[in-house]
Amino acid sequence: MCLGLLLVCLPALAQSEETAEAADAALPDGLAALKARGELLWGADSQGGAPYVFQDPMDPNRLVGFEVDLADALAAKLGVRARMVRGPYDSLLELLARGDFDVVLNGIEVAEEKKRVCLLTRPYYAAAERLTVRRGDKNAPHALGELKGRPVGTLPGTLAERVLRREGADVKTYDGGQDDIYADLKLGRTDAVLLDDPITQYYGAIEPELEVVPGTFGHVDYAVAVRLGDEPLREALNQALEALAREGELRRIYERWGLWNAPTAELLGDPDPVPHGVPEAWESWRAAVGKIPPFLDRVRDRYPATLGVFARGAVMTLVVSLLSMALAIAVGLALAVARVFGPPALRWPAMAFIEAVRGTPLLVQLTLVYFGLPQLGLKLAPLAAGVLTLGINYAAAEAENYRAGLSGVPAAQYEAAKVLGLSRWQTLRHIVFPQALRISLPPMTNDFIALLKDSSLVSMVTLTELTRTYLNLANSMRDHLGLGLVVAALYLLLGLPFAHLARTVEARLGQHLKGVPR
Repeated sequence: MCLGLLLVCLPALAQSEETAEAADAALPDGLAALKARGELLWGADSQGGAPYVFQDPMDPNRLVGFEVDLADALAAKLGVRARMVRGPYDSLLELLARGDFDVVLNGIEVAEEKKRVCLLTRPYYAAAERLTVRRGDKNAPHALGELKGRPVGTLPGTLAERVLRREGADVKTYDGGQDDIYADLKLGRTDAVLLDDPITQYYGAIEPELEVVPGTFGHVDYAVAVRLGDEPLREALNQALEALAREGELRRIYERWGLWNAPTAELLGDPDPVPHGVPEAWESWRAAVGKIPPFLDRVRDRYPATLGVFARGAVMTLVVSLLSMALAIAVGLALAVARVFGPPALRWPAMAFIEAVRGTPLLVQLTLVYFGLPQLGLKLAPLAAGVLTLGINYAAAEAENYRAGLSGVPAAQYEAAKVLGLSRWQTLRHIVFPQALRISLPPMTNDFIALLKDSSLVSMVTLTELTRTYLNLANSMRDHLGLGLVVAALYLLLGLPFAHLARTVEARLGQHLKGVPR
């Protein structure tokens, strides 16, 4: 079944490769490419949360955020529509260089180290760094000099992290959502949090147990990141940002999200730093997440709204897992046969391959395939890269399962087949493989269920599967426990049918062993 699914989907993977190659051909002139495509592909990590880009807590099927509004406004100025492509925050600039999207718009700070790997437009927003501590904590730090040696939470690769390291703080960085950082502060795992003002406003300032220290502790500007060498696109975006600032559209966006401030007014040349518009988006978000409803109310009202999003993530998880397992079975069987029955010229390379793959982390392998192979001129589409890496990784484990199964067939079976005049191939096909399959089936089932969970790593290559969907929703709705139970149940539902199928097949293969415990 899995092999058939792989054959059916190979044309789709090939088409994805052609699409990737076509995109590569257009990389030198991103502006012409996006206009021909009719879409501005912008990269962001919606797991981070409000107010940048996140899933609406009241309608999880919809992406919202002030950078969503900004992307739409920029795309309109370029005469196209905007489409967001998800990726991990710490890999966005690598994905941009690889050509997975046209720009990155996700709180990218104007910093020298960023300019070495991408082009930056003129800044579109200015923010201060703010320090948040536990309310009523007499030992809480209130100055940078008091942070030395103390655990302080922040996001990796940010100005806040550089400030904290300069001050000698015990820096705790978080790859997940911004809500996690403040949750650890409330739980006493850290003594403070230093982050940009928009994050502080949406996550720190609304918590009764926390307080924001008066004053600022640094300054940061945000800009749109563009691929190196794509000067025409950067110039077009600069003109669009200038027009949006001149027309007051940027101000309207920031006021709607409650983000208009004096530094941004100065940055945009607006003489009025006082916000006047109604911050309806900010008020709506605060009303949705300010106080989490009781669990039963969430089960009745909120969780059903997430099922569509979870279903899409589950489909991606299932497709990646089935295709990867099909590849793992085919390659693993070839490796096992080569190792058990092959000549030394096949046996030793098969052994070396198995040990090399089993001895290196899956995450390293995925990084090599997705980001390393393009340096050699071979660029794979996200789905193809994920399936190939998972399939090859699990092929090594499957090869050992099959080798154990083949070795578990008694020597008398081979001798009996020889007496009956069966050829080597007939012996393997009719005698050895059916018995080896029954031995190998339980560990194969375990491997597939493990593969279902390991498929979460494909989120690194812009695919949104079940775990990434959960993390995005949990951080936007600020509900890790309830949504965690939902996603755990979904993984269980995905795995149970395959476990039942494996037991059924095992029972049929072992019908001649009645009375033997199985």
